[in-house]
Amino acid sequence: MHSVLPIGLNHMTVPSASARALLSIAAALGCTGVELRRDLGRPLFDGESGLDFAAAAAVHGQEIWCLAELKAFNENPESKLDQAQELISTAVDCGAGGVALIPAMARGRVDRGDQRSALRRALRLLQPILENHAIRGLIEPLGFANSSLRFKEDLVAVLDEMQRPDCYALIHDTFHHRLAGGGPLYAGLTAIVHISGVTDPSPGIGQLTDAHRVLVDARDRLGTIAQLRDLRTAGYTGPVSFEAFAPEIHEMKDPTAALAGSIAFISSQLAEVSAGAA
Repeated sequence: MHSVLPIGLNHMTVPSASARALLSIAAALGCTGVELRRDLGRPLFDGESGLDFAAAAAVHGQEIWCLAELKAFNENPESKLDQAQELISTAVDCGAGGVALIPAMARGRVDRGDQRSALRRALRLLQPILENHAIRGLIEPLGFANSSLRFKEDLVAVLDEMQRPDCYALIHDTFHHRLAGGGPLYAGLTAIVHISGVTDPSPGIGQLTDAHRVLVDARDRLGTIAQLRDLRTAGYTGPVSFEAFAPEIHEMKDPTAALAGSIAFISSQLAEVSAGAA
């Protein structure tokens, strides 16, 4: 995949690794970027300054693609502006390309008109902060049935109303895309693709949770390879980042070897298509 799409590592895939260890693992795998998180029970960069961590990332040949996350950004957004400012300022300090904006989860299904209204309000409030700092807000629709922003079409409709400001882009997550029933791809609006696989044959698609998200291999039920092929065909050339939540992945004694195997599998699948198209 290295010659086709840039590959990277979301800290959620190896959450027990320190931020510095994440850089080492990414470098060993031939990755070109990482995503850091503040929902792992410890501070971003393990308390190191953004400037120092950026220097360490450069030594390892890694870009910092994204900082996660502004959680439930579309719920009472006025109350989240201080959090947003803090995360965006940290992104500036470390040279990150963007900050992840993650929608709220509701108790039940949310009317799609209501989803758009809440999204519109939040994006308008965040836009000046993002623009003032030249940082992009990377919005990730969640495919769960009770997500308050489930479908990329609703996100794009609101961005179209706003004349698609440069400060916003989309995160395409192969797990959430499948849970939302697929739908259009917006390669030109996509900044990062999150990949994970589901290999457990038992649960129905509507029963899947983050705990089912493992690495991508030939048993994957999400159609991750097909999604990557379709995104490439649509012109996507951006980064692809592993984001696995399953406990068995988090407990691996040698995550580097397992990740290398998944990268090799994905690369071989994409190379076959490239060879066929040549």
